[in-house]
Amino acid sequence: MDLDFIEKPTVLVVDDTPDNLSLMSGLLKDDYKVKVANGGEKALKIAASDSPPDLILLDIMMPGMDGYEVCQHLKSNPATRDIPVIFLTAKAEVEDEKKGLELGAVDYLTKPVSPPIVMARVKNHLALKAQSDFLRDKSDFLELEVAKRTREVMAIQDVTILAMASLAETRDSDTGNHIRRTQFYVKALADKLRTNTRFGAMLSEHYITMLFKSAPLHDIGKVGIPDRILLKPGRFEPHEFEIMKTHTTLGRDAIEHAEKQLGMNVEFLSMAKEIALSHQEKWDGSGYPEKLAGEAIPLSARLMAVADVYDALISRRVYKEGMPHEKAVAIIVEGKGSHFDADVVDAFVELQDEFRTIAKRYADSDQDMEAKKQQLDRLAGTET
Repeated sequence: MDLDFIEKPTVLVVDDTPDNLSLMSGLLKDDYKVKVANGGEKALKIAASDSPPDLILLDIMMPGMDGYEVCQHLKSNPATRDIPVIFLTAKAEVEDEKKGLELGAVDYLTKPVSPPIVMARVKNHLALKAQSDFLRDKSDFLELEVAKRTREVMAIQDVTILAMASLAETRDSDTGNHIRRTQFYVKALADKLRTNTRFGAMLSEHYITMLFKSAPLHDIGKVGIPDRILLKPGRFEPHEFEIMKTHTTLGRDAIEHAEKQLGMNVEFLSMAKEIALSHQEKWDGSGYPEKLAGEAIPLSARLMAVADVYDALISRRVYKEGMPHEKAVAIIVEGKGSHFDADVVDAFVELQDEFRTIAKRYADSDQDMEAKKQQLDRLAGTET
């Protein structure tokens, strides 16, 4: 190996006496790059520069800023705190050495110096620093890799959720944009209700993130509903509606089965089960499938209930036009305290302009509606 290409470590010598600077420079120059500073302020500038030293030999007794103060500044600055400091001083009292080490110095040598001892200590502490830097760099690299892998896993998870949810939506008379709209509706409601004393303790940022993730699965159970019912334009017959209502339990059971296959409980899937099963419940207990009432209905499902009904009202279908926003709001308000949690409705009313914006941002296109029309036509032809 050509040693000329190996960069020498840099040692900064800080001393207010020219003779001491000359002595230490002469001692170190064959093995190290040497920088010198005749005062504390200059030393700090060199240490914080784009080419910081690998080690500092620091005198204590200097005019202006003494060595102790220089060391304090070095250790308080994230850019310089990892540079090892060796005090090199005539102060030989035990209390002086104790103070220096407590300030963060790695070693303490007294004058007059022994050249072999100085060289040995400098070499050892540079070796320790090199090892420490390697481990820190490796740790930083691993941390970045873990963060990268985590982002990849989360992205795969999100794509999988949307793919599963879209599978249900492609069989329904709704379009895939229904997923996105309701997802943003429930997040807006949750963010708004964080200031409400009833919900503040539950609606943490983490809860809202999980809610946003799980919301697209609210209608996953529709994959189990026969096309002749799921795609029927118009009102259901009573027996058809009973079958349609089973999409709530089918959704909960499908997610539960997926969890069992994984062999573990997944947090956002637990919330997805709540929403899938209970988003058709009503505050007064007249909903389905379990006729839950009031606080017995999970909060996630209460939020989705408002989001889902609003979107159903305003959205156009192959067999109907969408309802005007104002009329949809009036219907939601009419259901306050009977169909919906009153506080959730109050939040909805305050957010109605944001709901309108979300609806426009993810509006169904003419192409979406034409595709749904063709789907219904194919179904009608099959049944004929």
